[in-house]
Amino acid sequence: MSVLASTISTPKVDWLALSPTLALLAASAICLLGAVLVPRQSRRLFSATVAFAGFVAAAIFASDVFAETPDAISVIEDSMTRDRLAGYAQVLLACVGAAAVLVSWGDRRRSHLGEYYSLLTAAGAGMVFFVGAGNLMTLFLGLEWFSICLYVLCALEADRERSLEAGLKYLVVGSFGSAVLLFGAALTYGATGELGFSAIQAADAANDPLFVTGMAMIVVGLAFKASAAPFHMWTPDVYQGAPTPVTTFMAAATKAAALVVMLRVLVVAFPEQDEIWTITVAVLAVLSLVIGNLAALVQDDLKRMLAYSSVSQAGFMLIAIAANSDSGGEALLYYLVPYAAASIGAFAVVVARERELGRSVGITEMGGFGWERPLYGVAMWVFMLAFAGFPLTGGFLGKFYVFSAAYEAGWWWLVVIGVLATAVSIAYYLGVVRAMYMRPDATVRETGEVAVTGGSPPVDPALATAVAAAVVVVIGSFVFVQPLVDRAAEAIAHLPF
Repeated sequence: MSVLASTISTPKVDWLALSPTLALLAASAICLLGAVLVPRQSRRLFSATVAFAGFVAAAIFASDVFAETPDAISVIEDSMTRDRLAGYAQVLLACVGAAAVLVSWGDRRRSHLGEYYSLLTAAGAGMVFFVGAGNLMTLFLGLEWFSICLYVLCALEADRERSLEAGLKYLVVGSFGSAVLLFGAALTYGATGELGFSAIQAADAANDPLFVTGMAMIVVGLAFKASAAPFHMWTPDVYQGAPTPVTTFMAAATKAAALVVMLRVLVVAFPEQDEIWTITVAVLAVLSLVIGNLAALVQDDLKRMLAYSSVSQAGFMLIAIAANSDSGGEALLYYLVPYAAASIGAFAVVVARERELGRSVGITEMGGFGWERPLYGVAMWVFMLAFAGFPLTGGFLGKFYVFSAAYEAGWWWLVVIGVLATAVSIAYYLGVVRAMYMRPDATVRETGEVAVTGGSPPVDPALATAVAAAVVVVIGSFVFVQPLVDRAAEAIAHLPF
């Protein structure tokens, strides 16, 4: 028995690398237990508090990962990577999750509260695990982990037909995207015999057609999750039909996780194929900018408009990846901060309006909202300006850094297309501001009845806190830009550009 035990070697577990994931898994398990053991009248407070504490703990642990890992460290037989890139992304994802909990806190209609917060924290755990993936197996495991949670969250309001439709569409299209990524991973493994990203790069398979095909399919699978055109077909329907707090979390967190992992995989595993994948990513960026902006121009539903806006924003961030340089990586990581804050804040304002009106919100329903609810009106104004890239918001500097990186890489035509796309986007972003301040404070129903939207809305300090925090981050990322850029530079310092 002792001889057998001496021949078995077990991998050393890096608990620091796993700590953000474990914190969120613990919160998920406690929320699920609370759904059974905690009295119904206390369930909302208990579940939301535990979920919020889980995301805060994950952010603290991820900050420790960032601070304690100056160089990349392989974890558990190269299945994961503990580095500052993972720590940076994990802090961002944990903060997004905490904000999503605040947005969800005041929803009085929701049933299955324990299950909702359990799934939300489990999805966050999957994303935190995903951004630290070190090989193709853990890459797919993390992708499916958070995707399955999101499928259920989208369809959680079973009494709403649109919620069920959103969950089904996301399940079908998302599963197809995952299958494409899995097939690409299989082809890559077949060509190289390796799973680890660094080992794939070291394998002599650069001229193997299966290897290049596998790389292309992995990019397509990640583009599905990042809502990049032409793989965005699920985005408007799912964003519109899913419960808006779920959409709030998805819009910021899913895109951030997918783009960070795309950067890591392409730079670490496929550096010798950069002439192929940089052009591919640049084409995806152009399609996202063109399709996202043109489609957003004709939308009446505010959530659908923001969905197409997210497709356009993915285009800007893909430009940074296409640059394939240190400045491009820094631009991507910096841009994710104001984008995530503006996305959370914009959907949080939509949540506030939906709770007042008791129905979905179109752009016309925002009429007079800026005068009725000054905090939310000014906040939405800031978020729209950030998306459009106006000065005094982090969105301006984010686009500036992206365009600078693209120009340095010789992609001047991407800069031109990006500037034109920005000019087009001003029309629909400022259209929301115009509706809030230049249209009457009344909503005309289809029956012709006029319903004044004034009065006292339900008090929701958690939602107001989330919106105010998003405003602070959007403006603060412009004012305190250098610390963020420095952290982004540290996060990508070890990548082999």
